[in-house]
Amino acid sequence: MYNINELVKKAIEAKSKALPKYSNFYVGAALLSEKDKVYLGGNIENSSYGLTICAERTAVFQAILEGERKFKAIAVVGDIDEFLPPCGACRQVLADLCGKDLDVIMANKKGETKILKLSELLPYSFGEEFLK
Repeated sequence: MYNINELVKKAIEAKSKALPKYSNFYVGAALLSEKDKVYLGGNIENSSYGLTICAERTAVFQAILEGERKFKAIAVVGDIDEFLPPCGACRQVLADLCGKDLDVIMANKKGETKILKLSELLPYSFGEEFLK
């Protein structure tokens, strides 16, 4: 089992490196590989909003580029009182590249956490099984 609090701390670290130039909504993510390596991601905004990339996808793409293919969990943090779930686009990317059994740890600014399986956040998801 992994240390939830340590993964959340890493996501908070990543959040401090985010670049939300327009929304000022900082998000950090920490993705834990099966080999216990942590990949950080922060949201990076662009003046063409559609080209903005979320923290979760930043972390996933970095991990993939470094050769990782299996993952245990991702922690996602923001500066809000509520638990911050991944957006729909990130849920799809996480499902495709990390698997539907991934633990999604959502933390709020009060230090509370909530853990759900990705399959709970994205039921009836579209995936590679439909492309065969």
